[in-house]
Amino acid sequence: MKRGRPVGSNIRQHVVDILYYLGEGYGYQVHKIYRQAYGDCTREVIYYHLKKGISTGEIIESRIKKEEGDFSWGTVVEKIYYKLGPQANPTMDENAHAAVDLIGKAAEEKKK
Repeated sequence: MKRGRPVGSNIRQHVVDILYYLGEGYGYQVHKIYRQAYGDCTREVIYYHLKKGISTGEIIESRIKKEEGDFSWGTVVEKIYYKLGPQANPTMDENAHAAVDLIGKAAEEKKK
């Protein structure tokens, strides 16, 4: 019998599935889609699994983008975008697919 924590995680697998359908996304965006697809979780746990996914090779940082605006903390935000890494095994979960479509359509409508 193995001791200790298992290497895999349901939450990280859901994040991988979201990135599969999203292609590339930043932490807050993944969190918003995760909540739509799977229910409540904290942003901290999503960021933890994004970082853990980097160490396991399931997720990689694709780019860092600085955006200017009027934020409560200042005028600049730095968004780290993530995509699937070589060790990712997406399950092509339909909940993730539906949530990515729903959030994506809502974002497009907001831009109009």
